[in-house]
Amino acid sequence: MATIEQVIDQKYAKLGEILQSMDKVVVAFSGGVDSAFLLKAALEFMGKDRVLAITADSETYPEREKLEAIALAGSLGAPHEVIHTSELDIPGYAENPTNRCYFCKNSLFDHLIPIAHARGYEHVVFGAIADDLGEHRPGLQAAHEQGVRAPLLEAGLKKSEIRHLSRKFGLATWDKPSFACLSSRIPYGEAITAEKLSMIDRAEDFLIQLGFRQVRVRQHDTLARIEVPASELADVLAVAETVHVKLKEIGYTYVTMDLKGYRSGSLNEVLSPQEQSVQAAAQA
Repeated sequence: MATIEQVIDQKYAKLGEILQSMDKVVVAFSGGVDSAFLLKAALEFMGKDRVLAITADSETYPEREKLEAIALAGSLGAPHEVIHTSELDIPGYAENPTNRCYFCKNSLFDHLIPIAHARGYEHVVFGAIADDLGEHRPGLQAAHEQGVRAPLLEAGLKKSEIRHLSRKFGLATWDKPSFACLSSRIPYGEAITAEKLSMIDRAEDFLIQLGFRQVRVRQHDTLARIEVPASELADVLAVAETVHVKLKEIGYTYVTMDLKGYRSGSLNEVLSPQEQSVQAAAQA
């Protein structure tokens, strides 16, 4: 029976075969754990002359994330460009439907595919992974419709395996907290505005400066619901007054803490089982 290490190595070898079967690729590069690993692997298996990383800068993408992406691409020696997009200009996006991510990814690919074709790059790839299957990930449907490939998913790589390999290869992102666009902090059905996104960004940036790495500020109208890992709830309480004052200054009327702690996609908990199964089927 193969060891865990051997299984991971086999998946990485499969990833290499998938990438090498492509001529040239544009990598949708956010600088997160998955896209960083995908970029590293593409450079390893294809060479930098066949790879172009593109980062989309928009209202939903914090400045700190953009700067980290630029620095990381530079450290890898990857050809890298930053383009400017606006999710709020996408018809239907600001209304914040449950398939909001479909609109976002569809628009992203609408930007990347013409660039790829104009530069002679055969494929656009992005960092979807095996864990995304069966979750609420409408962006996978957009990728399928536009012919955008997800090599990590195709190779069967999971988040834990990607972190393991990232650490093995010396990627600084191996233990980077998971990140999702700022719109994911606003409950479905509540309008997304530039003002709300700015408030969320400033609030999370403040908490990060206090030392909380994995943090979400979910915005419910003028109420901020802070999520950090359950083991760090006491640490937030220790600086509660400081946090309260700052978030009130940012514009929140009430500041609360989620006693269940951080969990990815907590706003999806309001979706019915039927809605979740429909999304999962669309992503399969």
